[in-house]
Amino acid sequence: MNLLVRPLSPHIGAEVIGADLGQPLGDNLFRELYQAWVDADGLLVVRDQQLTPEQQIAFSRQFGDLAVAGDNPVIQKYSLPGHPEIFRVSNKKKDGEPLGREDAGTYWHSDGTWQTHPSKASILYGIEIPRVGGNTMFADLYQAWETLTPTMQGMLGGLRAVHAMSNASGTSFEREFTGKADLVAARAAIHPLVITHPDSGRKALFVNRGYTAQIVGLSRSESDALLAFLFQHSTAPELVYRHAWQPRDLLIWDNRCTAHYAIPDYKEIGDRYLHRTSVKGDRPMQ
Repeated sequence: MNLLVRPLSPHIGAEVIGADLGQPLGDNLFRELYQAWVDADGLLVVRDQQLTPEQQIAFSRQFGDLAVAGDNPVIQKYSLPGHPEIFRVSNKKKDGEPLGREDAGTYWHSDGTWQTHPSKASILYGIEIPRVGGNTMFADLYQAWETLTPTMQGMLGGLRAVHAMSNASGTSFEREFTGKADLVAARAAIHPLVITHPDSGRKALFVNRGYTAQIVGLSRSESDALLAFLFQHSTAPELVYRHAWQPRDLLIWDNRCTAHYAIPDYKEIGDRYLHRTSVKGDRPMQ
């Protein structure tokens, strides 16, 4: 098997052609795929995959240990029966009950940054896709850091921020935890505002509008003003790739150097059904 890698935008994202991820890749081919992922600033698109849940899990495990439903009631509710590693994203219903989370990720965020050890990678497989709509946007947080002025970089270098699930107030994710205030309160962590990626050695701006709540050591008004600038800067159009899904696309993104936003504009158009696996990560380091 030979991999052909084609850039999808000037900075972030690449399409891999010629890969059958349902078959064992072998160490050399997986290293090639992994390096392509790193070189594409943490976003790969692999089209035309025919994956069973077992095959998606097996492929995902090559990136590291996988998260399972555990004690998270939202994850438990939407996990695929018999496969707690797979989280379902869907607007479909069966017997009046949703098959998956319909509004998953409909705001800028990086997965799980409210955890002490956020998710390293998310791997999302599109099984049913509406004919139009349902795109996902990805922001390059390497470029977000690298396009700041040296003065701003110097100011941000030593700062840390609180990331909290409760910051997603008003979203469908937060609403599903209504009545579970103890669980929400427990889901918060402090991370550097700027982290060094363990694979590339590059620095990335580690903030996202969904979960970054306040900068440690600043007043609320100071923190809000600085975060508002960083949120806007990090999702500027020139730093963003917008993915138009096709059936059987598999996307692999790195939560340490990207943020993403699922656009919920497809609900009246057609069905959307996807399977996500999440790779456990390490504590972000400055």
